[in-house]
Amino acid sequence: MKNIIIDDLHFELMIDYDQIQKRIRLIGIDINLRYEDKHPVFIGVLNGCFMFMADLMKQVHIPCEMSFVKLASYSGTDQGRISELIGVGMDLTGRHVVIVEDIVDTGKSLVHTIEALERLQVASISVATLLMKPDCLLYTFDNIMYVGFEIEKEFVVGYGLDYNGQCRNLQHIYKQFDPQLSEKSS
Repeated sequence: MKNIIIDDLHFELMIDYDQIQKRIRLIGIDINLRYEDKHPVFIGVLNGCFMFMADLMKQVHIPCEMSFVKLASYSGTDQGRISELIGVGMDLTGRHVVIVEDIVDTGKSLVHTIEALERLQVASISVATLLMKPDCLLYTFDNIMYVGFEIEKEFVVGYGLDYNGQCRNLQHIYKQFDPQLSEKSS
């Protein structure tokens, strides 16, 4: 599908599944080398990370563990308040942690996640994110080690990213567009 409509919002194909998979393979190679002797713990931030994390973990061939946490920070297209970090479920003291995110937008959620993990006295924290919006960042991070794709200030859905709970299941990533503007420029 080139274009989709969700609740009267129009989206067009932005990044196809093959491009996503190629980038994930490269990230996996780097992680395998960097963490070869460290037995890292991958912490996926739900709900958005599930597709990225599943495909990324297929490319990680070193001993590791996985867990998931939950943050609530978005409602519709507007950013909301962040709730508590829920669900680590293991002792992370002295462990090397890789946070797996679907998207880093303003960085507000990521700051909250990093601070919560630092309180658990981890050895190190790095971040792997499928998407990052550099122009939207409100914080500076020195531990975002893996970025699948940098994108503009677009609203995106698919491959784990949703709009009001819809379209996480789509294998491609789509960006919102205004069909009236598209018609005028044609």
